[in-house]
Amino acid sequence: MVLTGRTSRRHRLAIVTAFTCAVALGAAGCTGADNDGFRPGAADAGDPYVPGRGNGGYDVTHYGLDVRYDPTTDRLSGRAAITATAIQDLSRFNLDLAGLDVGAVTVDQARAEHRRDAGELVVTPRDRLPRGRQFTVVVDYQGVPSAVTDGALGSGGFLHTDDGAIALGQPDSAATWFPVNDHPSDKASYDIAVTVPDGLAALSNGVPGPRSSADGWTTWRWSERTPMASYLSTLVIGNYRVVDGEHAGRPMVTAVAASLPATGGAAGSLARTGEIADFLASRFGPYPFDSYGGIAVADDRISYALETQSRPVYGPAFFTDDRLNPGVVAHELAHQWFGDSVSLSRWGDIWLNEGFASYAEWLWEEHDGGRTAQRNFELQYAVTDWSQPSVEPGRERMFGTAVYKRGALAVHALRRTVGDDTFFRILRTWTTERAGGNATTGDFVALAERVSNRQLRPLLDAWLVGGTAPTLP
Repeated sequence: MVLTGRTSRRHRLAIVTAFTCAVALGAAGCTGADNDGFRPGAADAGDPYVPGRGNGGYDVTHYGLDVRYDPTTDRLSGRAAITATAIQDLSRFNLDLAGLDVGAVTVDQARAEHRRDAGELVVTPRDRLPRGRQFTVVVDYQGVPSAVTDGALGSGGFLHTDDGAIALGQPDSAATWFPVNDHPSDKASYDIAVTVPDGLAALSNGVPGPRSSADGWTTWRWSERTPMASYLSTLVIGNYRVVDGEHAGRPMVTAVAASLPATGGAAGSLARTGEIADFLASRFGPYPFDSYGGIAVADDRISYALETQSRPVYGPAFFTDDRLNPGVVAHELAHQWFGDSVSLSRWGDIWLNEGFASYAEWLWEEHDGGRTAQRNFELQYAVTDWSQPSVEPGRERMFGTAVYKRGALAVHALRRTVGDDTFFRILRTWTTERAGGNATTGDFVALAERVSNRQLRPLLDAWLVGGTAPTLP
């Protein structure tokens, strides 16, 4: 994300479930299982940066979403088929869903009881779900989706536009348009079908599928087979110039709002997507997804760019005066490795996303004939507030300078310390071994030490969380 201005997933979620039960419910809640040992899944992922979001007791493997949106009424109707595996003996479970009305709910084709609890959909299946059981829950829902506004984290969610809608945001957005386990620790594959009035585009993540039209409506289909964190899903509907192409043997889909210029600015910057992705692949390892692309929106409420998987979304402020801005494209494409393929286990480690993406901007600028990475390092070092940590920055500073720029300083300090060959071997090993999974800062430090065969924790501690300016390497 840019602002203007491998522990196994199943084991990790089981730990989160137990922890959340202990904290949120107390001893009585954790021992409140029935005599046969079945108990409800936790109603929270246990991440203090996003309280109330995410759920426990199960591990989602796939979302099949079929939605229909009418811009004239702002109404969305949908059916979500969610395939998951119970990671405990499960009597009921929660899904995150904000503000939409729920009709029928089934679990393995049997009607299930359901109720709403604020932003939660609580589902009680007819038959209990033993640990290890795969199940499919189908939810029919409809209503007028809404945005999510948080003073600390900015705005996200489902935004209605003059000609369509934009579902986007970090860490929020997914639960405003489909039921979901809304935490990056539970990644899944997606199939998304979006039906809109003829003449409008309906853009999302992954590989484009066949489009079909009937009775004045067109259905656009998308498939993201590589596991994706829920906040990386997107839905962009409206009047867009869509370019379907191919790059490196994979589909490339870019789209620019029809109200933006057809050349220069956003269009010219997105046209460099393939070139920039190839450069980053030469540094980070093979591109991790089955498609490329990008979407430039014209809505001024989108004051950021976000690394929505395989198809980043860029707000209009990055292309003012019709200027090219390949730097923001490099940032969001770098996230395809750092944040999308290798995702967070918890939001307190967000520097693993933003520090590396910010450093990628420096690498690209040097490659593109601008300032060197070393010069950007020196300039940023001189203005850094060392009292603000990159790791565990606090919920109010999740998107602060320490996460982005101090994180990039730490990356360059590591490079200067271990040398280029070892440094880029560390990065390629990280993106290879952790591809499609989740990780923590501790995981990165351990891998860097293993690959370099030297102790690096004191160095990275000093650059990431130390309270005074570290010695230049």
